[in-house]
Amino acid sequence: METHKGDYQNNEGGSASNLVNRQTNADDTVINVNGIKIGGEELVIIAGPCAVENREQLLETAKAVCSGGANILRGGAYKPRTSPYSFQGLGEEGLKYLSQARKETGLPIVTEVMDTRQMELVCKYADIIQIGSRSMHNFPLLKEAGKCGKPVLFKRGLMATIDEYLSAAEYILSGGNQEVILCERGIRTFENYTRNTLDLSAVPILKRQTHLPVIVDPSHATGHRWLVPVMAKAAIIVGADGIMVEVHNNPLEALSDGQQSLFPEDFGKLMKELEIIAEVTGRKVYRRNPSMA
Repeated sequence: METHKGDYQNNEGGSASNLVNRQTNADDTVINVNGIKIGGEELVIIAGPCAVENREQLLETAKAVCSGGANILRGGAYKPRTSPYSFQGLGEEGLKYLSQARKETGLPIVTEVMDTRQMELVCKYADIIQIGSRSMHNFPLLKEAGKCGKPVLFKRGLMATIDEYLSAAEYILSGGNQEVILCERGIRTFENYTRNTLDLSAVPILKRQTHLPVIVDPSHATGHRWLVPVMAKAAIIVGADGIMVEVHNNPLEALSDGQQSLFPEDFGKLMKELEIIAEVTGRKVYRRNPSMA
């Protein structure tokens, strides 16, 4: 691929053949998670609550998103919160609930790891580990992710440039883990109407610069329930390989991010709209075989 001004290059004296770079690997990386291919022709939908609050809440939500057409279940057992007094997650108890939800729905699970000391435990339960935006520059954690043996959903930091983001992803790949899913989730700008500013231009840029799959999280980007569907559809239009949205069985009483979480019925409606949008772009939304559940 011809290099243009602004194309990703490691300027800190690293190898000229960066592992994230499309010049190193011209073929798109496709990550297979229990038969679900992320980065292929089909779009993957990740959905679930921001936080695992209790067994009933998670199972009810998991069954709702499974019925609505989600492919992967998200849910936080460990929660990085701005205030130390906010709900911090259930820890291993939450991981056990996620494991039960996977058993009952057939959905693989993705959940966040915040600390190197949590890595072994989270990997015991999760199909995909998530490294959130606050941890993008936690280099010891990135190095552990490079050795964890699980696919990594890696979110862009809230104030990171694309070059900084890709350099951070390089830590994971250079550690031996080639299964990295990039996630644009909004960056901090002077605009405060939304929680963050969703940088949709990052999607085609990342797809041009790297061979890794790219998904979009419109929930954390916008912070408003009503904005999530329209930005999810826009993400598919600009070339995302999937989306990750927050869905809660009762958002009005959620312990975390209820204002940006979809009601189950709204998620079902969004899935139908995404199928139409996908067809326009020459792709389709991945649909699980009912026998897999």
